[in-house]
Amino acid sequence: MLVLNLGCAQGHRFEGWFGSAQDFESQQSGGLISCPLCGSVQVQRLPSAPRLNVAHLREQKSTGAAPTGQENRPAPSDARPDAAAVPEDASQQLQQLQQLAMQALRQLIGKTEDVGERFADEARRMHYGEAEERAIRGRATRQQAQELVEEGIELIALPEPFKSNLQ
Repeated sequence: MLVLNLGCAQGHRFEGWFGSAQDFESQQSGGLISCPLCGSVQVQRLPSAPRLNVAHLREQKSTGAAPTGQENRPAPSDARPDAAAVPEDASQQLQQLQQLAMQALRQLIGKTEDVGERFADEARRMHYGEAEERAIRGRATRQQAQELVEEGIELIALPEPFKSNLQ
């Protein structure tokens, strides 16, 4: 599995998981990769640090053994700053906020039932006690959404890219 840092023309950053570099190139050239925040298909690969397998270093540290010449060197995982550290600039803060928003949206999508075009009807049926209450998501026109709100039915409208499978 190949995990790549990607970015769109709007400056949004996100991850993409691919079977290989060829899979990424094939999907990118076919316009199949889109930004989960704005839906742009103008996506490019961003520089990223390679992932190093340092599990053997952790095992040696826990057993007290160290490879020759590395007794006083910290393992790479010890040298990294804490992930919860305060970001140094606004770009990092924005990226963290985007990541948190994506996590929340993935959880929301994972915990709701997609009722598709029947959203307005299902929301009304639940509101008036004609159907069991449950967490749903789907599609509604602007007019349908306005009518639901006027009837006292709470809803949250999401842009179209969030209503489908998030990458």
